[in-house]
Amino acid sequence: MFAGISMWQLLIVLAIVIMIFGTKKLRNMGGDLGSAVKGFKDAMNKEPEDSKKPEALTDQKLQDADFEETKKKDQDKV
Repeated sequence: MFAGISMWQLLIVLAIVIMIFGTKKLRNMGGDLGSAVKGFKDAMNKEPEDSKKPEALTDQKLQDADFEETKKKDQDKV
């Protein structure tokens, strides 16, 4: 099967691992591994935060400039 390892040898190794760690600990390790892989995939698909910040800052600066311009016009009217 795997480079000369038979099915019986794999079953014996699996039985020893279960006896040493127990099923609960193996289940927890499997869940932790799964959540780590899921987190890694999510991080790879997410856009970097740095690419979003300049646009947000630009929008904020434009809003501030419009506010200041409106404020000056209101002061001129008074």
